[in-house]
Amino acid sequence: MKVKVEVSPEYTESYAVIYTEQITEEIQRILDVFSSKETPITALRNEEDFVILKPNEIFMVRVENGDTVIYGKKDRFRSKKRLYELGKQLGTGFMQISKTTLVNLSYLDSIEPSFSGTYLLKLKNGCSDYVSRTYLPDFKKYLGM
Repeated sequence: MKVKVEVSPEYTESYAVIYTEQITEEIQRILDVFSSKETPITALRNEEDFVILKPNEIFMVRVENGDTVIYGKKDRFRSKKRLYELGKQLGTGFMQISKTTLVNLSYLDSIEPSFSGTYLLKLKNGCSDYVSRTYLPDFKKYLGM
């Protein structure tokens, strides 16, 4: 898909026009993202392919070896944004559970107590991570504990 962006002070409101022969799955997904009130997240599937993700398609965001990695249901994506930027953009459905991890609270599958007083969170896509002690009070408050 070719993309063209024009930036000019004469445009007071942003709008998008898509020229296509037919509505494909990719086009429909883009239409859904732009018509929703949620802020879309752009990420890289590989070094060249950008994808547009809705917040409800994201299970976890984690910093790994200096890269911000977004976990979907089955796939992993890279983002050029920092964790705190994605946290602001994703909003209240997400919670930071450690210095390096954000989770989508609607995809929690199970919570296991850990030996050190923290919790291991398991998500519905198989991802898991520990809630660090720094973020534990907010997480317990979310659980009503």
